[in-house]
Amino acid sequence: MKNLIFVIAALIFSALVHAADEQAVLQWSNRVELSVPVSGVVRSVNVNVGDQVKKGQMLLALDNVIFQAKVNEILASITRLTAEEAEAKKDLDRVKELYERTVVATAEFDQAKLRMVRAESMLAEARANLKLQQKGLEDSVLRAPFDAVVVSRQVEPGMSVASTLQPQTLLVLAKSGEMTARIYLGAALIEKLKVGQPATVVSSGQSYSGKIKALGLEPSKHDGAASYQVDVTFASKEQLRAGAAAVVKLP
Repeated sequence: MKNLIFVIAALIFSALVHAADEQAVLQWSNRVELSVPVSGVVRSVNVNVGDQVKKGQMLLALDNVIFQAKVNEILASITRLTAEEAEAKKDLDRVKELYERTVVATAEFDQAKLRMVRAESMLAEARANLKLQQKGLEDSVLRAPFDAVVVSRQVEPGMSVASTLQPQTLLVLAKSGEMTARIYLGAALIEKLKVGQPATVVSSGQSYSGKIKALGLEPSKHDGAASYQVDVTFASKEQLRAGAAAVVKLP
């Protein structure tokens, strides 16, 4: 009987050790600060804090008059240069035929070839410039990189945006439907865990099934003691808030 009681007590103790409850703080699983890589004046802002957005949805747009004008200018140049290239090719074919019949000199044939090369290079340069200007036009619109919730808006219509080495943050998004619970553990406890292991997160009376996403490799000071960061990611249909308290039940 004593042996049986000892075994039961050991199992209960083991379960308590491995099913530890750890105090956690909720974090965004994927948080991005967005800006635009081109300079301009903000024409419109289409989202507010708390809005749910889909991948590819337009968030804001700069005034694109200048960008569109540059694209149109290059398109007109390409039309002209395409005609000039066709004329240079026609001229080269004519001079080549005369050269083969020894009617014209080598120098004239070389000049015709040079005009053809120049026409081709100018057209190629214009097409490359068109891609550059089209990219600027595309970059004047900021779109959501993934399904997300808007957590910060730092831009208004009429604001001037300067493209510099340190881009100005305009909007902050966080991946929707997914959160991370962050805890800190000592070296002895973290050694027992593995990335991908299941864990349960409890917040505001709701329980969520999650998985260990990351295990820290460097210690940090937390509550006065050296400990390692552990992130548990979980899906949530409700819109939770970063910084909220939670409890993580480890395996």
